[in-house]
Amino acid sequence: MVVPLKWQKSSFSGGGEGNDCLELASTSTALHLRESDTPAIALTSAPASFIHFLAAIRTDTLNRQA
Repeated sequence: MVVPLKWQKSSFSGGGEGNDCLELASTSTALHLRESDTPAIALTSAPASFIHFLAAIRTDTLNRQA
């Protein structure tokens, strides 16, 4: 049985009912991100990979060569 994901809006979305926001859903094995205006398309990642991605953004090392 497939359980539907419970999507949460970003706190930076302004709290309105508009469709201009980022939404997050999580399961025990994955994180899912989507834009409210295109809910059929979602980015899915393992939590550890997503944590590394966010760290690279925060430290401005995302575009640097290893």
